[in-house]
Amino acid sequence: MSTGSVTSAKYPTKPITVIVPFAAGGSADLMARALEKSSKKYLGQPLVITNVTGGAGTLGMNEIAGAKPDGYTIGAIGANVILQPLYGETRYHYPTAMEPLVQVVSSPSVVAVLADKPWNNINDLVDYAKNRPGEIKFGHAGLGTTAHVVGEMFAKEAGIKVVQVPFKGDSEALTALLGGHVQFIPGTPSSLKEHVKSGKVKILGVAEENRLTIPGFENVPTLKEQGINVAFNFWIGVVGPKGIPAEERAKLTAGLKEMINDPEFKQSMLDIGMSVEYLGPNEFSDCWAENNVKLTKIIKETGIADIIKAQKK
Repeated sequence: MSTGSVTSAKYPTKPITVIVPFAAGGSADLMARALEKSSKKYLGQPLVITNVTGGAGTLGMNEIAGAKPDGYTIGAIGANVILQPLYGETRYHYPTAMEPLVQVVSSPSVVAVLADKPWNNINDLVDYAKNRPGEIKFGHAGLGTTAHVVGEMFAKEAGIKVVQVPFKGDSEALTALLGGHVQFIPGTPSSLKEHVKSGKVKILGVAEENRLTIPGFENVPTLKEQGINVAFNFWIGVVGPKGIPAEERAKLTAGLKEMINDPEFKQSMLDIGMSVEYLGPNEFSDCWAENNVKLTKIIKETGIADIIKAQKK
């Protein structure tokens, strides 16, 4: 038996690091921490979640892409893996320097404002912004992130001038909203759920084709219903550096599949506002290719690459 086979047979023999390229409390972080709970049961070793923030996710993604491809360093990431190289600013070309392992959940985007604001639907906010160009600020998880893209798509379709304010993750953008430093955020039900429940935050619209079935968000109309043609469903999944040996990769993806299909994990995702939408490595790879086409078009239409260049000058 070769040394490689012996290694594969024993894998994993130590904890597996999961890099989350954003601050704690965001969607990818919450998903990774929920997976962590059953990792020992299905993989035989714990997952160790490490938040590496900054650069709109690129610092953490650099660590994932540059990690030794031995199956002991993986990442929890969304469509930023596709988005960031479209702006021409990355150390690695992430879609080729990383490989998709499994898609885990679908993470819808919603437009959130403080509950005490006078806007009760998306058109109230649009009318207010049109009468006060440049006065409305929106916060997001970082330049070029999915939240930034949704915000720019919304502003473009609504024909309003707003000021974008980047932060280091969803949780920081939410803190800015709660503090009144920004007027709205494109957020996720998972990060907003408790604040909606407590009455601090209200949701004006959902950037999806259909209304959500997530408890507390069921009656929120889509942006399309309100005349704003914006709908994009973002995923979150688990990725690894390119080149993980086939046997380790197979064992890792099989363990992840069991963790994702665990009823307790599925329920925990629903409880925090995400729905499990598992895809295996091949289907997830196809999803990356489709996203690349769609996002390339969106980046061109919104002019977001120019916005990023101007911000970095």
